[in-house]
Amino acid sequence: MTDTAKMDQLITTIENMTVLEVSELVKKLEDKFGVTAAAPMMMAAMPAAAAAAVEEKTEFDVVLTSAGDKKLQVIKEIRAITSLGLKESKDLVEGAPKVVKEKISKAEADKIKAQIEEAGGVAEIK
Repeated sequence: MTDTAKMDQLITTIENMTVLEVSELVKKLEDKFGVTAAAPMMMAAMPAAAAAAVEEKTEFDVVLTSAGDKKLQVIKEIRAITSLGLKESKDLVEGAPKVVKEKISKAEADKIKAQIEEAGGVAEIK
C-alpha cells in the first residue's frame, strides 16, 4: 500500500470515530511522542464535535398539548390512534400535555398530529 493510500485510510478511520474516540487518540499520541496538542489541533476537532451533535433525529414523539373546543372528538381520535380504552383516552386528553405516541417515524408523527388537529385538538412533534 502506498503512503498516500495509507494516509487516506487513516483519514477515513478518523472521520468515522466519535469525538470521544478522537480525544483519546490525541491523548495517546501526546503520550507516545511526548508532545501536547496546541489550539489548532483542538480547533480541528471542533467541527467533528459539531457534526456529532447535529445527528439527524429519526424517532419522534407526538404530544397532545390541548384538547381544544372539541374534547369529545379528540378523545375519540386518541382512542383510535392509541387503541386505549375510553377512560384511558379521556384521562390522556384531560391530562394534556401528554405524549400520545413515542419513538415513531417522522411520517407517522405528522399523520397523527394531523389527525388530532383535524379532530380539534392541538399537538406538537418533539
